Amino acid sequence: MGSLFGLFIIFIASVYLGAWGPIPSEEELENLDLDQATEILADDGRLLGKLYINDRQPIPFDSIPENLIHALIATEDARFYEHNGVDNRSLLRVFFKTILLQDESSGGGSTISQQLAKNLYPRKNLGSLGIVVHKLRESIIAKRLEDVYSKEEILLNYLNTVPFSDNTYGIESAAKHFFNKSTAQLSTTEAATLIGSLKATYYYNPKLFPERSLQRRNVVLSQMKNYEYLDEKAYDSLVKDSLELDIQQYSYNDGLAPYFREHVRLYLKEWLRKYNEKKDTSINIYTDGLKIHTTINYDMQQLAEEAVKEHISKLQKEFEASYGESAPWLTNKALLEDELSKTLAYKTLANKGLPKEQIWDSLQKKKPMEVFSWEEKRKDTLSTIDSLQHYLKFLNTGFVAINPQDGALKTWVGGINYEYFKYDHVIQSKRQVGSTFKPFVYTTAIENGIDPCSYFSIAPVEYENLKGWTPKNASNDEDDDQDYMNYSMEYALSNSINTIAVKVLEKAGIQNTILQAQKMGISSTLPEVPSLALGTAEVSLMEMAKAYTSYVNNSVPSTPYFITKIEDNHGNELWKKEEKKENKEQAFSDTTRETMLEIMKATVNSGTATRLRSTYGLSNDIAGKTGTTQNNKDAWFVGITPQLVSVTWVGLDNHQIGFKTTAMGQGANAALPIFGKWYQKLTKEKQFNPITRAKFEKPSEEVLESLDCNPEKKDGFFKRLFSNPDKKKSKKFKTED
Repeated sequence: MGSLFGLFIIFIASVYLGAWGPIPSEEELENLDLDQATEILADDGRLLGKLYINDRQPIPFDSIPENLIHALIATEDARFYEHNGVDNRSLLRVFFKTILLQDESSGGGSTISQQLAKNLYPRKNLGSLGIVVHKLRESIIAKRLEDVYSKEEILLNYLNTVPFSDNTYGIESAAKHFFNKSTAQLSTTEAATLIGSLKATYYYNPKLFPERSLQRRNVVLSQMKNYEYLDEKAYDSLVKDSLELDIQQYSYNDGLAPYFREHVRLYLKEWLRKYNEKKDTSINIYTDGLKIHTTINYDMQQLAEEAVKEHISKLQKEFEASYGESAPWLTNKALLEDELSKTLAYKTLANKGLPKEQIWDSLQKKKPMEVFSWEEKRKDTLSTIDSLQHYLKFLNTGFVAINPQDGALKTWVGGINYEYFKYDHVIQSKRQVGSTFKPFVYTTAIENGIDPCSYFSIAPVEYENLKGWTPKNASNDEDDDQDYMNYSMEYALSNSINTIAVKVLEKAGIQNTILQAQKMGISSTLPEVPSLALGTAEVSLMEMAKAYTSYVNNSVPSTPYFITKIEDNHGNELWKKEEKKENKEQAFSDTTRETMLEIMKATVNSGTATRLRSTYGLSNDIAGKTGTTQNNKDAWFVGITPQLVSVTWVGLDNHQIGFKTTAMGQGANAALPIFGKWYQKLTKEKQFNPITRAKFEKPSEEVLESLDCNPEKKDGFFKRLFSNPDKKKSKKFKTED
């Protein structure tokens, strides 16, 4: 017996001296350095998402409600305030049952302090003696923790480090994940649910196994009653409550504004590299708990994502039905081969020297996989080629809204689903902008002295010096009499008449127009060709948003920004956006701005965007411009309101696939509804009244007079008499010297 006792003492000493793993000193325990998730916050401080290795958000003790403390102590360590970190009776039970009786189920009995030790210094596989070594080691660390910290501090450290279900670490992360609220707001039943899950985080996961979780929650409530933290009446009432979850995802692929959060991550990564180099620090984006304050409005963003889903999911069905069995993603083998050659699976087989036919056969082998669907993630058995065809057919989108007065980005939707479509259509994509470029042409014309009541013939012209290029209008219902019609600039732009846009560009000058667009913030290369008037230039959504802000920002394009402040985990400012004395030079005159705004109001009131009034019932002050590109590849809509400029694009990522018809693919049908639905939602929310009820500036009398003319004028009798309607009009396009 004495020898056994001696072995026991030696064994304990070996653990104490670190033979089974180092034991942290009290000094090390005093300076705990826990990984903390970086938080990306909306403009009101609400959490948009996180960047982390371990999803942990530490909070102070005064943010922990009493009911949570009671639930924890009653369930995990009823004698917490009486012991010094170790329950000796439980420790001896584990030792003797494990060593003498070989009972592997004898574990348990750890105090909160011991559990904290386990959280801070995770267990390793140490064989058959592992459970005993771990218990002794954690007991030593627990006692040192009790010497270093108060009971409150131990509770705080425990709740900030303990792993909950769904790989969330710490009570704050768990509260926000499962209930979409901070720890301080947890009800007694919510607190009991989370504490109950600690017994087995997967088995009692509230999301996966709600019935089990409910039963375990009631066990916790029963324990709270047994230890007099709840009276009988309160207990009887609480156990009847249902389990109400409000799951929020903060993983990289899920949650609100994932495309925006990825843009923040990339920006922050580069910013930190420069900051650490300059300050000689080593701040880590994933572990040091930074707080990134952004300009995104949480509710606006949520409503924008809802509007995108409502519209695109419906449009997708119509789009697929329009092609039927003749869809290019099904029948165009050249298209499929071209796209297939870009895949990793194809390149891997090609690098092995396999011929195309063999690669094609190999990639037709089916296997289980999960694919994107608007209804829900779908499990299917598909080949690589099947999968490629599945994804080629999806319409995608980009939507951004910006405060024109200061450039603050308020919404950012980079695509339909970040998990499956990583490409960001707000900042990465450049597409032909179609008729949304026309306002730049008309702005140039007015700025260069062309009267907005100038009339231009709608008749198509064959340009001799452009290889017979003949711009045409989207409408096909023009009769011969139409060729004799002339329209004012206001009517021509608001109804997006292509033939007139080219004639206005000719008069304004291509070089002048490019220079004007650059003054407004367009940095992409613009082609020096007459088709520029029809939007053949490829420009990003962000550039378009910047350019259009000048129409409601005193003729000055605002510079988009998305971060207001960066703080460390203690709340110290590392960076803050300062008001810079930027060049406030106007891109065009006040008169031009007021004139253009009136013309783009007409687009909404009587032109190509009238469905904002008729279909969506919007009576707000709105101006705008629709856009459709050649072969119906890109649909655009720019919505302008006094306090927001919004740009929407809809199309397919593969440039070879477009909409089957212009009726479906035009900006008014494919892109405008996203803005329409979104602004409907904003208008219904009282919090957005200052935005949705804002009024445009009143134009000057001079501007109103300049637009006071009949929208159309017919050629005179004699001109019509001596004109041959069957003879195609031709001329040379006048270029600058």
